[in-house]
Amino acid sequence: MAAPKSLKGHLLLDSGQLSGSFFARTVILICQHDEDGAFGLVLNRPTGTRVGDALVADLPEFLKEQPLYLGGPVQPTAMSFLHSDLYLPDANVMPNLSLGHSLDELMELGESFSATKRIKLFAGYSGWAPGQLEDELRRKAWLTHPASLDLVFAEDTSTLWARILRQKGWRYQLLAQIPDDPTLN
Repeated sequence: MAAPKSLKGHLLLDSGQLSGSFFARTVILICQHDEDGAFGLVLNRPTGTRVGDALVADLPEFLKEQPLYLGGPVQPTAMSFLHSDLYLPDANVMPNLSLGHSLDELMELGESFSATKRIKLFAGYSGWAPGQLEDELRRKAWLTHPASLDLVFAEDTSTLWARILRQKGWRYQLLAQIPDDPTLN
């Protein structure tokens, strides 16, 4: 059996089949995907709190003011972050984008100056056991889309799911326009 194609560095979008679940209308960046399973972060679920209100650490002001996102339903107290800059030679998700989990690394990033640095912080994550994501893809629960730094760090996350669906073309226009509550249609 051929090894599954890795979706690392791609986005997963709710295909419209996940309404009523945590993953309804989510956009997830797949950060790791191999024979051991998959790890991703939901890009469009802000918690409504700032990092400084949720993380008990002496963080630089720049980091304290960042919005905190809910990366997924698994381990909601686990912290992850995505960071980007113009040139990251050791990027581990896609070109110029890295995933981190270490508070020390986050502090170092927060204290270093770069006008082009971007950071997005998450509580929790989305995870799949070996073969689980592939099975969900076969059942057409997810759509895939190439990730870009602009999409990962989009400021208006409330419309991110619909915006990406519209980018995918005419076949997804109707799905992008369906209201959260279909009875309002």
